[in-house]
Amino acid sequence: MKVFLPHRRAALAGAVALAAALFAAPLAVQAEDAGITVYNAQHESLTKAWAEAFTKETGIKITLRNGGDTELGNQLVQEGDKSPADVFLTENSPAMVLVDNAKLFAPLSAETLAEVPEAFKPSHGRWIGIAARTTVFAYNTTKLTEDKLPKSLLDLADPAWKGRWGAAPAGADFQAIVSALLALKGEEATAAWLKGMKANVKPFKKNGIAMKGVNDGEVDGAIIYQYYWFGDQAKTGENSKNVALHYFRNQDPGAFVSISGGGVLASSKHKKEAEAFVKWIAGKGGQEILKTGNSFEYAVGKDAASNPKLVPLADLNAPKLDPAQLNSKKVSDLMTAAGLL
Repeated sequence: MKVFLPHRRAALAGAVALAAALFAAPLAVQAEDAGITVYNAQHESLTKAWAEAFTKETGIKITLRNGGDTELGNQLVQEGDKSPADVFLTENSPAMVLVDNAKLFAPLSAETLAEVPEAFKPSHGRWIGIAARTTVFAYNTTKLTEDKLPKSLLDLADPAWKGRWGAAPAGADFQAIVSALLALKGEEATAAWLKGMKANVKPFKKNGIAMKGVNDGEVDGAIIYQYYWFGDQAKTGENSKNVALHYFRNQDPGAFVSISGGGVLASSKHKKEAEAFVKWIAGKGGQEILKTGNSFEYAVGKDAASNPKLVPLADLNAPKLDPAQLNSKKVSDLMTAAGLL
């Protein structure tokens, strides 16, 4: 029978502790190397450029999980405080509102919120605008002249437009536009417009396909966001050579500027790094990529310049909306009732 003397017990305990430390060290390194996880509903190429530039500057690694606004917003709500996500980025505001209404965002610091003017962030400060896009009526220049264009988005519910215009009603982009109409005109007026839309519209699966439908003469025009046209023009122009953009302006619902959002999840275990990424996107580094890249989305940071090819945001005379008001659930209900979803 072996007898362990006190000094031998101490030595054994030290050896066990050393082995445990050596075993745990790689795990600690792995955890640190994992960086932050971003649920990304923004354009994949744009967020990839943001992530790579941020990592190069800070050393913080980013894992992107890509999906759509509604898809990822609903996933976050289902995951709740068990979500592995640290940051949520969207194309449109309603998905941010969905997650915020579930009380899943952490408040952002005053320093982060200061990166963006009041017009491009919700009043409560739990997320922030990172980019923007504007609604336009893309029209076929061989079929419509400027004097024949709709003066308002609301005009498209008139029987005179039956079968003449297109949209992608199932997409988050178009539903964000309807959410602006709801906030500006109320439920009754929105339901009436959607009824007229159902009678008149030619539905397309995606915005780019709707623009191609305009280009090919399937419809006279379509409601889309401006960057589809600019993006196609920057490539071959084959899907937009017969297309021009009509900006409604005059604070019309059709002049709605949709804000892309960024927020930090309250359940994040890497809040410092997560907020650093959101702040960087909204700040000089991220906004410069919007200016010089090929996403053709608007920069929204303070004193940030957008791509010079875009019509300046200040010239659009867009309606003033608190993005926290945009209600995706009510819009979905109204569009379903109208037979559009």
